[in-house]
Amino acid sequence: MWLRSLAFTIIFLAVAHIMCDMNEVCIWSPGIPGTPGSHGLPGRDGRDGIKGDPGPPGPMGPPGGMPGPPGRDGLTGAPGVAGEHGEKGEPGERGPPGLPAYLDEELQSILHDFRHQILQSMGVLSLQGSMLTVGKKVFSTNGQSVNFDTIRETCTRAGGRIAIPRNPEENAAITSMVKKHNTYAYLGLTEGPTPGEFYYLDGEPVNYTNWYPGEPRGQGKERCVEMYTDGKWNDKNCLQYRLAICEF
Repeated sequence: MWLRSLAFTIIFLAVAHIMCDMNEVCIWSPGIPGTPGSHGLPGRDGRDGIKGDPGPPGPMGPPGGMPGPPGRDGLTGAPGVAGEHGEKGEPGERGPPGLPAYLDEELQSILHDFRHQILQSMGVLSLQGSMLTVGKKVFSTNGQSVNFDTIRETCTRAGGRIAIPRNPEENAAITSMVKKHNTYAYLGLTEGPTPGEFYYLDGEPVNYTNWYPGEPRGQGKERCVEMYTDGKWNDKNCLQYRLAICEF
């Protein structure tokens, strides 16, 4: 009997422990914590927020490396406006008197060359024929064929003399005229007292020759010299009619 009363009392206390009045706050005793659950899947990224205002500028950084090479030059600008003329300066001191013209060697040389060129031109014009220039020498012909003495007179009257080559270049120039007219030409040299020895018309010994093989062989009977169309020389008597070629 007493056991039943004890059991009832225990049950009553247990019920009273968990029961509460409507006007009271129920007080629970914490139980034993349970096992933590597993982590869920990560959620989606949120949307970008509104752009914020720019921050203040930072401090100036240190200077960079070496400066680069200079750029290309620009285009030249238009010329500027000409400035005003300055005032005329004072005349300089009078220089020392120059040499008289006849003592000035340089001036005399220039005048001599100028005079020579004038004479050359006048001589060529007087012949009214073709001309060739080799160095400072001018060769000209009127295309006429006459004897030696007439050629010498014609050239002297024109201010020149009978053409005589003194080197291969001049010989080639005279040869071209001989070929053009297809006529042999007398040259400005003659035989001296000794047969086979020839001299220029001023008496100087010949320093250039272009004899045909076996020539000269006139042995004093052919005192003049003619040029063939191939440029070779041959001694000949002076009475033949040959092309008149002068040099200036």
